[in-house]
Amino acid sequence: MFQTSRPRGDSPVSIIGAGIAGAWHALLLADAGRSVTLHERSDAAMTESTSHWAGGMLAPWCEAEGAEPVISRLGIRSLDLWRQHFPKTPFNGSLVVAHPRDRADFERFARMTSGHRRLDAQGVRELEPSLEGRFREGLFYPDEGHVEPRRVLPQLHDAITRAGGAIRFGSDAEATDLDGLVIDCRGLAARDRAPGLRGVKGEMIIIETSEVELARPVRLIHPRWPLYVIPRGDGRFMLGATSIEAEDTGVSVRSALELLGAAYVVHPAFGEARIVELGAGLRPAFPDNLPRIRIEQERITVNGLYRHGFLLAPALAELTLAYLSRGEIDNEVMQCA
Repeated sequence: MFQTSRPRGDSPVSIIGAGIAGAWHALLLADAGRSVTLHERSDAAMTESTSHWAGGMLAPWCEAEGAEPVISRLGIRSLDLWRQHFPKTPFNGSLVVAHPRDRADFERFARMTSGHRRLDAQGVRELEPSLEGRFREGLFYPDEGHVEPRRVLPQLHDAITRAGGAIRFGSDAEATDLDGLVIDCRGLAARDRAPGLRGVKGEMIIIETSEVELARPVRLIHPRWPLYVIPRGDGRFMLGATSIEAEDTGVSVRSALELLGAAYVVHPAFGEARIVELGAGLRPAFPDNLPRIRIEQERITVNGLYRHGFLLAPALAELTLAYLSRGEIDNEVMQCA
């Protein structure tokens, strides 16, 4: 990091976009004593937000299998911030499993990641009794966690108001209409300020069954349809994993069949589960799939969180706060115009 000049510390801060990136920025700045107003064009339900369709996995060690080291670095820091501000966040770890025919991919995943310990069939059963007899071995990442986006986002909004920040739902604010410093966290809506930004579709299915219990996210390694199953509580599970280079928000028949088929492989009881919801969100991503904080005088743009929104948002907000407080610049993430 190096230091540079920054906006005045007493200027008001307006943040546009109350999804996961904007909410964490508002919370940390309000906690630091800044005058913060968070603007969101939709209502408090946030059903139009990318965050509404997110998985909510806090898995920096697992993500190292396919992401740049900066993702793990920021993600590990974010875990501390989740624990600090939301002590009830479940940190039960992540479990990675595969069937014997996919052992080569399983071993590759193990080599590409760290922070895990190997389990035999008994270890898998002790960790997740519902998976008894299903898998001969697994990888357990004990320090990882997960959140339920549709529950934790309102909790973030409540924490912002308790810290003295203001939230304006139904506010279609433009940066030119706002005084002081503006932090743009609009995601895909910020294409006018973020050349190269694209939408990457992530599909999800929520199912419900009383026959399976899981305490943590389970990832199934498979060469064609890798899957993660995330417990949502009350017998509900989210199925996801797709990253499709398309900007529509429909769920294809192929994707639905693959997600449901993969879930059946994890546990046959999922075959009798009730489908509660199908949906898709568009993740904002730059060509390199890495996040960026762009600083332009009285405007800061935070974008490109791709599939790592809930993992990266706290650490990115902390970087923005460090710049505003001390002029610090993280060269891997921040750009100065």
